[in-house]
Amino acid sequence: MNGGRSGRGRRVILWRHGQTSWNLERRFQGSTDIELSPTGTAQARRAARLLASLKPDAIIASDLRRATATAAELASLTRLDVSYDSALRETFAGAWQGLTHEEIVERFGEQYAAWKRGEPVRRGGGELETEVADRAAPVVLHHAEKLPDDGTLVVVSHGGTIRTTIGRLLGLEAHHWEGLGGLSNCCWSILGEGARGWRLLEHNAGTLPEPVLGDDD
Repeated sequence: MNGGRSGRGRRVILWRHGQTSWNLERRFQGSTDIELSPTGTAQARRAARLLASLKPDAIIASDLRRATATAAELASLTRLDVSYDSALRETFAGAWQGLTHEEIVERFGEQYAAWKRGEPVRRGGGELETEVADRAAPVVLHHAEKLPDDGTLVVVSHGGTIRTTIGRLLGLEAHHWEGLGGLSNCCWSILGEGARGWRLLEHNAGTLPEPVLGDDD
């Protein structure tokens, strides 16, 4: 893709925040407000240079610190204001939040297995994935509709929220959303507006592949 204007239709870039210490520990963050690690800040700075070349018209972000700090790197290059919205936060996962992957499997094994099978599960007593899409997808659409016909919106959010939002905008049934796979820290996916709705143009894009660490946070 290039940043030129060519009557290509609107684009939505869904960008996952940079790495945190909890990502490295495979600790489930959910809506816990964890800040970027120094590595995460460096990732955001590097990715922002690439995304700035796509000439975004608007930036919206989750109001959690790891997302706001990531968005700030792109805002400083593009001189765009960032619109923050709590609807773009990660899934609230109740008792799972703060636990490592191993602790979740040990304490909530049946619930975890049901979620991985694609069943609707309130992880830790928290939100359903469809409820996350219910709050996040309309915000993305609202801001996308305000773009010029060939405009680009950057959405700075979280792995789980991005996956559910993509699934909803593509019209996929909820049990297929897991098939989209996770996003690495500071990587992004791009949706393009087509004649029959939104299409997935790129997924987990970046210059070099990175491990997917704690993709639902």
